[in-house]
Amino acid sequence: MTKVQEINVKDTTIRTMRMGEADYICITDIARQKNTLEPKDVVKNWMRLKNTIEYLGMWEMLNNPNFKGVEFDPIIRKAC
Repeated sequence: MTKVQEINVKDTTIRTMRMGEADYICITDIARQKNTLEPKDVVKNWMRLKNTIEYLGMWEMLNNPNFKGVEFDPIIRKAC
């Protein structure tokens, strides 16, 4: 069952969702606080950061049993 809720942070509504045991938060809603007209630009810039890519790789390693680190290595090297 999916349960959607909203929280208010610094006058910005941020949607959260619970699916089973997992909680999710809308990063576009968070980005909207920095750029109300084009939050996608904030997300795109965040996704290009080396630290973000490393974090996503680590998250996948810990949470995805099918993750293939060897296939992820070129992405990390390109980010450097």
